[in-house]
Amino acid sequence: MRITGTFIDEITHDIPSQNWGRREWARDFDVMQRIGIDTVIIIRAGYREQSIFNSWVLRKHRSMLPVRENLAKLFLDLAEQNGMRLIWGIYDPGDWEVNSREAFAINREFMHEVHEQFAQHPAFGGWYLTFELSRNNPTQVELVVAAGDYAKTLTPELPTLISPYIAGSKAPPGVQPVSRAQHENEWSAIFERIRPYVDIVAFQDGHVDLIDAPEYLATNIRLARSAGMVCWSNVETFDRDVPIKFPPIDWRKLQFKMDAAREAGMDKLITFEFSHFLSPYSSYAAAHGLFQRYCSAFEINTDFLNAAGRFEV
Repeated sequence: MRITGTFIDEITHDIPSQNWGRREWARDFDVMQRIGIDTVIIIRAGYREQSIFNSWVLRKHRSMLPVRENLAKLFLDLAEQNGMRLIWGIYDPGDWEVNSREAFAINREFMHEVHEQFAQHPAFGGWYLTFELSRNNPTQVELVVAAGDYAKTLTPELPTLISPYIAGSKAPPGVQPVSRAQHENEWSAIFERIRPYVDIVAFQDGHVDLIDAPEYLATNIRLARSAGMVCWSNVETFDRDVPIKFPPIDWRKLQFKMDAAREAGMDKLITFEFSHFLSPYSSYAAAHGLFQRYCSAFEINTDFLNAAGRFEV
């Protein structure tokens, strides 16, 4: 079972920018297509004062940095050229956990603007609700409900996706870890609330001890299917277990997680995220090795890469 979807993280939050232009993005999309990726997900089209296109809505609500290039159009065009669908990530104001009402108010206008400008593009394939749930916090859950409901109003025929994380042993600072039983209880309630508004759930797989991941994957898919949702696994290709934040993951760990997701019966494997952590063009040298191990395991021919590991467009 291969990875067939990836997030695109151009508005960098906690990983470094690779400073790519059109040529670099084009060759990376080409590699994605060659290894079987058919879905790309913009993790956030805007974050705080940054955006991937010149949004008049965001400029109305806050001071924004200049946008020199319309990456939204670029990513949609590259997705179309490579036979992919693009799932659109909405705006993250950076404080949505505590200002959920304002976060939705901005996103309601922002999503309307996106719909007017980009939703008719052939590659536009749905909405990613960028708010990463973990616990059954009613305010945060209702924000996802509101965003999903509005997405369904704009494009009822297109899916909505979330990628929550587990409050496990590697939960972010300030998040209280919970037992697997508590995780199951809370997410059973969350699924019951969000099921009319969310079509696909793709839990991040890196916030629990690696050895415990198979049990969590089995729990997640059982809960999702009980709620009538499609269940993907967000197989993280970066490593949370080392003091550096964040390097490409060890191939043996990635292989273990992919095997566990397959055995759990996941519908699709996506990753955060190909371009930084798995691409042969990543700024991380270790990603080049991970790409070779991945291609070797799946017997993917890499003759399109020249001897220096670079594909000439």
